[in-house]
Amino acid sequence: MTPTITIVKATAQDSPDVACMVGELLREIMDATGVQTFNFDLEKTTGRLQDLINQEKYSVFVARDAHQGAVGFIAMVESHALYAEGTFGTIPELYVRPEFRSRHVGLDLVAQAKIFGQSRGWKRLEVTTPPLPLFDKTLAFYEREGFSITGGRKLKVAL
Repeated sequence: MTPTITIVKATAQDSPDVACMVGELLREIMDATGVQTFNFDLEKTTGRLQDLINQEKYSVFVARDAHQGAVGFIAMVESHALYAEGTFGTIPELYVRPEFRSRHVGLDLVAQAKIFGQSRGWKRLEVTTPPLPLFDKTLAFYEREGFSITGGRKLKVAL
């Protein structure tokens, strides 16, 4: 772990910091792709995150720098599928502020996610990367951490 960085399980009180970083993540993706994919509202995201954490439907770990506060986070949700042989975790968001990248913050967050998943009895962790090839570095990061490509693409339909 980076000397001044600590990883802590988020509480509802961490929601404003994490929601702000969610906005930074989404802006980074949209700036890179040139597509307005996400509608982000800081107040609504903060409230939604508080509710999800309080309901224990969303598990978040925050990386904190002793001097600068929150610098990254990883979020996980529990899922169930027969193909995954039962219960597993999904990482919907992982973000490290640019000035803290290449300082092992992302590695520490993923390591914490693996420990958390094992403690919950999850069979695996799954993650979807932002669009390739724009985010090839993101894919390479996950592959270095033991993730493997399973094929397919993430699809959605609005309900």
